[in-house]
Amino acid sequence: MTAPGNDPSAPRRTPLHDVHADLGATLVDFAGWIMPLRYSGERAEHTAVRERAGLFDLSHMGEIHITGPQAADLLDHALVGHLSKVTTGRARYTMITADDGGVLDDLIVYRLADDDFLVVANAANSGTVSRALTDRAAGFDARVEDRSAEYALIAIQGPEAAAILAPLTDADLAQIRYYAGYAHTVAGHPVLLARTGYTGEDGFEIFIRPGTDAPEIWAALLAAGEPRGLVPAGLSARDTLRLEAGMPLYGNELTAGTTPFDAGQGRVVKFDKPGDFVGRAALAEAAESGPARRLIGLVARGRRPLRKGNDVLLDGRRVGVTTSGAPSPTLGRPIAMAYVDADVDTAAGGFVVDVRGRGEEVDVVELPFYTRKA
Repeated sequence: MTAPGNDPSAPRRTPLHDVHADLGATLVDFAGWIMPLRYSGERAEHTAVRERAGLFDLSHMGEIHITGPQAADLLDHALVGHLSKVTTGRARYTMITADDGGVLDDLIVYRLADDDFLVVANAANSGTVSRALTDRAAGFDARVEDRSAEYALIAIQGPEAAAILAPLTDADLAQIRYYAGYAHTVAGHPVLLARTGYTGEDGFEIFIRPGTDAPEIWAALLAAGEPRGLVPAGLSARDTLRLEAGMPLYGNELTAGTTPFDAGQGRVVKFDKPGDFVGRAALAEAAESGPARRLIGLVARGRRPLRKGNDVLLDGRRVGVTTSGAPSPTLGRPIAMAYVDADVDTAAGGFVVDVRGRGEEVDVVELPFYTRKA
């Protein structure tokens, strides 16, 4: 899964690299991986996921196994969530923080067995997460293994996802609940089949080990999905989809300088679990005092795109900054998420975003911008 040559700093290739090249994808270096940015175009790919289905290569994500008699206890100590409470076959969205409560990464953790957990980390943070878990494992009868190099990961997302996948798997998809993952087969290959996603749509993530099986599974899904409008989708569409769904992105809404409470994700911090956990004292203080800023949604009245890093103004005074922004294909307007000072009355109106020296009027809206129909 590495690029040719001996340069260890060269971007890595996923097992689907040649497939993307053959499809004419625009390939870019993203978090140390050569990844497809787009194929036919981000708007078309975005719309396909909202109306039909899209196929994503997510093999750059990190997969870290925690095993052993005290695997659950280690995760309760190392992460902010109550992972020992997760039943086998289910998954939990959680975070790992530093001692000061700053977010090191947001994670999905799957319980594969009583003493076997799979921690899925963002590509740019997988090394940080693996090292932190290893450090925090001291004193626990548990083992931390970064197996990212062994995996490929494919996601199929959209209202047609289940219908496309069903003929290719031995799983009864109706029995796989949201945030669950079980051992099954897809296109005859053993996989971990999970029902999660990062687009706001229904869909499945297919963890493939060994990753060399990925091209065959990808081809089978594309062939099965063609009559239903399935298209390959790149990072650009994935970003606008998650933005519309109000989902935070590490490096934008989540950073080492933000707590889960800043991002409106305080629900993931479980103070009622037994024992201590890393960052507990700082997070308890943050919960009691309340965040100094809060995350809001903005919809532009005009057409100029809002981008990350734009100042948010009220009566000419800077009260915040945008963290993510893009034109929304679904809403037909530019949208953004932004942090604003906690004492700002967001219901008062009159907000302006400074886009390259020009003020763009915006409306404050509740997140998410888009919610799929049941």
